[in-house]
Amino acid sequence: MTVGRVLVVGDVITDVVAVLGGPLAPGSDTPAAVRVAGGGQAANTAAWLAAAGVPVTLAGVAGDDPAGDARLAELTAAGVTTAVRRAAGAVTGTIIVLSGGGERSMITDRGANLLLSPADVDAAHTPDVARLHLSGYALLDPATRPAARHALSRGIPASVDAASAAPLRQVGAKTFLEWVRGCDLLLANADEAEALAGPGTPPDQARRLAAATGGNAVVKRGAAGAVWASADGTAIALPPELAVAVDPADPTGAGDAFAAGLLAALLRGAAPLDALAAGHALGARAVAMIGARPPAVRERH
Repeated sequence: MTVGRVLVVGDVITDVVAVLGGPLAPGSDTPAAVRVAGGGQAANTAAWLAAAGVPVTLAGVAGDDPAGDARLAELTAAGVTTAVRRAAGAVTGTIIVLSGGGERSMITDRGANLLLSPADVDAAHTPDVARLHLSGYALLDPATRPAARHALSRGIPASVDAASAAPLRQVGAKTFLEWVRGCDLLLANADEAEALAGPGTPPDQARRLAAATGGNAVVKRGAAGAVWASADGTAIALPPELAVAVDPADPTGAGDAFAAGLLAALLRGAAPLDALAAGHALGARAVAMIGARPPAVRERH
């Protein structure tokens, strides 16, 4: 089945992922498995969409440095159309990811990503674009917010990944939800859902988010599955028997893979429950390996 192109807007990043062999020892040494590979919420989602057979274009900004060369080469090899501007004199963004115990903490230098402009979004838009997927990081940073809001104003069906709980709390739930009102799908993990919708059960949180945006909302719960809610108050939870069980290696990028699996299924006409199952299956693939991208596009060191 032929599906329309997805325009993904957001960050291109180099991930330095350290999967800790035990608790972090401040001021001393902690054994870890360390990998350097492509990252960035938007770039990850684009790579997983391409792996799922969806035509996809990534709009972003990278530096004119060797890291930028490597990141764009990876994405091109993965089948992503890269509408990524190379900013002279800028460095490609980098994230240090400390992963362990099913959680990960990130130390972020967004670098050239902070130069994303409305013109970059317009340059990436082609007539075959059927859907926009926006990384919430672009909305949460004042430097890239104009580009993100411009992307949402273009009038095509849009999904938004809420991105990260800490900056959501900084900007405030009311403000963020006003920015994304009108999008037809908002995705949030458990922490992000609590930051935006307050405490409660995942179905209740998903209903509040759907009502706030006027569209649909998904609350991701990791191994426990996910919940879909519509603006009419209907909520659907992925039953345990449809959740894929894996031995987790690294949660980095699992949410991005989930988003890609969900969107790919929706573009092919899947019902919400089937789309949740597809998202969970792709997320499970990501969490079972180290790194945020499909295996074919991860660097090997």
